[in-house]
Amino acid sequence: MTLNLPQMKSIIEGLLFASGDEGLDAKQLAEVMELDLYLIRDLLKDMRTEFKRKGRGIQIVEVAGAYQLTTLAEHAPYFERLAYTPSRSSLSQAALETLSIVAYKQPITRVEIEEIRGVKCDRALATLTGKDLIAEVGRADAVGRPILYGTSKQFLEYFGLGSILELPDSTSFQGNFDLEEETRMLFDRLGGDQKQLTLEDVNDGHDGHDGHDGHE
Repeated sequence: MTLNLPQMKSIIEGLLFASGDEGLDAKQLAEVMELDLYLIRDLLKDMRTEFKRKGRGIQIVEVAGAYQLTTLAEHAPYFERLAYTPSRSSLSQAALETLSIVAYKQPITRVEIEEIRGVKCDRALATLTGKDLIAEVGRADAVGRPILYGTSKQFLEYFGLGSILELPDSTSFQGNFDLEEETRMLFDRLGGDQKQLTLEDVNDGHDGHDGHDGHE
């Protein structure tokens, strides 16, 4: 069966929808559709332009080498209303600070994170792991072989990053720094059109402590 261009694009859109958060890379699409890799890449480029030009409510983004369908960041307030419930949980300041440290210092152990924060971070790590924002990426070559933590693909998706290399530069993480202010700067600088998780979403969580001391 010979496919025309609209049919090819329609199939690609369906495949990306079906793949969900995992997405598909150009090579996978080419293999499934039995088409040339370069043609697939051209089609994806055209589709991204068309979606934007037509004001579609979805877009094709490339995250960590895979293409996927996502909503638009500027529509986030509406999705927040849709998702809101009285029991809706948000990230606490402790979790945000821990996420900032992991993002810039990865791979990093729990003990190293606690040395930077000055307090325990068990609950913050559990929260971030539960939300798939960080993951275990290995074991340190030290006594007890402690777990090494790093950011996940979900983290990249949250902030619209193609890779961890696109994180804002932060020279403040060298030596002493105001962790709370640094965390705020990190998430503010990840803002604009790309920000899908805002500090406003978690301000109420500032008083939700980890339970280890006054800061958390």
